[in-house]
Amino acid sequence: MEQLRQLPSTERLASAVTQALADEPHALVIEAARSTLERARQSMLQGGILPTSADLEQEVIAAVEALVRPTLIPVINATGVIVHTNLGRALLSTAALDAMRRIGAGYSNLEFDLASGTRGSRTLHAEILLARLTGAEAALIVNNNAAAVMLVMAALARDRQVLVSRGQLVEIGGGFRIPDVLRQSGAHLVEVGTTNRTYARDYLEATTPETAMILSVHYSNFRLQGFVHQPELSELAAVARDNNLILVEDLGSGCLLDTLPYGLSHEPTVQESIAAGAHLVCFSGDKLFGGPQAGIIVGTHQLLTAVKRHPLVRALRVDKMTFAGIQATLLHYLRGEAETQVPVWRMIAASLESLMLRVQHCSAVLSAAGIDTRTLAGESTVGGGSLPGETMPTLLLALPHAHPQDLARRLRQGQPAVVPRIQDGMVVFDLRTVLPDEDAILVRAILSA
Repeated sequence: MEQLRQLPSTERLASAVTQALADEPHALVIEAARSTLERARQSMLQGGILPTSADLEQEVIAAVEALVRPTLIPVINATGVIVHTNLGRALLSTAALDAMRRIGAGYSNLEFDLASGTRGSRTLHAEILLARLTGAEAALIVNNNAAAVMLVMAALARDRQVLVSRGQLVEIGGGFRIPDVLRQSGAHLVEVGTTNRTYARDYLEATTPETAMILSVHYSNFRLQGFVHQPELSELAAVARDNNLILVEDLGSGCLLDTLPYGLSHEPTVQESIAAGAHLVCFSGDKLFGGPQAGIIVGTHQLLTAVKRHPLVRALRVDKMTFAGIQATLLHYLRGEAETQVPVWRMIAASLESLMLRVQHCSAVLSAAGIDTRTLAGESTVGGGSLPGETMPTLLLALPHAHPQDLARRLRQGQPAVVPRIQDGMVVFDLRTVLPDEDAILVRAILSA
């Protein structure tokens, strides 16, 4: 085919875009040029026209830029969901980020005892702070909460029975079901009670010589209402104590502060679970705790010593930067400054007055640029499997638009990406989950979109 001969060579096409892609490896440019020419040939053989040189060059540039562009990018969360699982869950405090950067940039005593000059243990880091703040005797950190619960069961209940209420065998995000995760531990789950009502006596009646553990799973992402009952943790502690069983609570959210002063219903805290008699409590590091992703186990020294010896600990361990971030976050709680320094709690504590001032400022700038804005009353949520159904009053910056879905798409695909929500046919932005120093950036993104 005569037109095929008019296509440039791979080297010629690559040379034509050298200036535009000067900072990228030549091998990537060659590869993109070769692929671009092959697609052009196939298209022409099927009746397509000869592409222009400019079209070919632009395709090569786009291919290389797409390859080297990070897929994980910062996003402005204007949804009002504070612990947004799909947007990375908890934001880290400045101190936590500084600690992670400092430890990640150089060597550290991750597994080195500076006093003796011999090998140390990474499991010791943050353990003293966790014990002090929760009332537990010991602690262990692994890579996430599902891993924490699975590890506990594998170490302490493998090939034995674990009693779980039928009402607590739930499905979590991504289609993962608690029973499926826990069965990987090698333990045998025994369901007790009914979906809506379970009593302490159900656990007692199901106990056999093969029973090793009672597992209590906190309702993290839904709520049962109406004719329902679950025993108090202290009741389960009594059953466990009288029958020589281990009581483990999967608390999930990792709450260390009382949520009542913020107008929310009570979220059980780790301290309360330990005080109620749980031998081990497992929770997430990146939910209401407000730190990096991790699964944190606190409880008795004897049981955690056994858990730490399990081979899975090495497979599930966390790195030095996670330890640094968790330590820095714990120090905020120790100093009584979590409300002002941990972003999750700072957002929860944000007043309507402070939100109103920010909305008014953003609205004034947009109005000056000729954009119609509204201020609406709305609701924020905690999210992230914490306080299901609970909301906090907020104020929304709203943009009336003939095609709100199109505007929201342009915002998501902008630089920076902005994720708003649509309400009453308008694109709305909840500044509770927008960092204060992002307000000006948000306004520019709206003007661009």
